[in-house]
Amino acid sequence: MPVPNQIVVLVADDDPDILDLVCFRLERAGCAVIPARNGTEALEVARNKRPDVAVLDWMMPELTGPEVIEAIRADPDISHMPVMLLTARVQESDVVKGFESGADDYLTKPFSPQELSHRVQALAARRP
Repeated sequence: MPVPNQIVVLVADDDPDILDLVCFRLERAGCAVIPARNGTEALEVARNKRPDVAVLDWMMPELTGPEVIEAIRADPDISHMPVMLLTARVQESDVVKGFESGADDYLTKPFSPQELSHRVQALAARRP
């Protein structure tokens, strides 16, 4: 259970090792983390738990990261949620597509854990 003023982060990745690493790093940075293992689960968590920030992998089963973002942006109850894509897709066209889907930030794998936590904190600070 999060403590007052603690950032609650949804982390979705179908690779269990990456999911564990991201969750561990964000927890060490003081965040409360809710893991999800696919896009459908991520969208359910976003709608039901209302985290402060979502960190989504691009390539996940059931729904991709951009599809989850589009669903979040279409839902007036959670459309304001800041979302970061954390992905191995590094082509400029992928970055553009990620932002066009509604992402607020885009970080490529491999990533710096310190940069990840700072970006999550910056996204959380911008939420309404």
